[in-house]
Amino acid sequence: MARKLAAFLVASLALLVLPLSAHHSFVMFDTAQQTTVKGTVTSFEWTNPHTYIEVDAPGADGKVKHWSVELGSPSILNQGGWKHSTLKSGMNVTLVINPLKNGDPGGLLVTCTLEDGQVLGNGPGRGPANATKGKGK
Repeated sequence: MARKLAAFLVASLALLVLPLSAHHSFVMFDTAQQTTVKGTVTSFEWTNPHTYIEVDAPGADGKVKHWSVELGSPSILNQGGWKHSTLKSGMNVTLVINPLKNGDPGGLLVTCTLEDGQVLGNGPGRGPANATKGKGK
């Protein structure tokens, strides 16, 4: 009986741990650094498990560089003031990101400033405490 109980507990624990191992790590991002990207949204992918902002921005050489920026899940972003309609293709945004460690044009969102000055973070506790509108507010 004790062996069956032990086997059941081990199997139950394994089932609880499996979903955690499916989630990827954020080790690819340099969270000690921040980069500002000013560009034009090419797409806003409101998907699980992570949302993405695709942006074209001029590089230092003047050529357009495509950036892929990762955010939290839609449910977390909703709590931080985001909606599936917050960004549209063609909008100009300023993104502050933790860049990819490998130097590719991409990163993890810290804040997003919209054309009207509204600032959104990467969900509650991950950027501005509340969405703000206008500079200096």
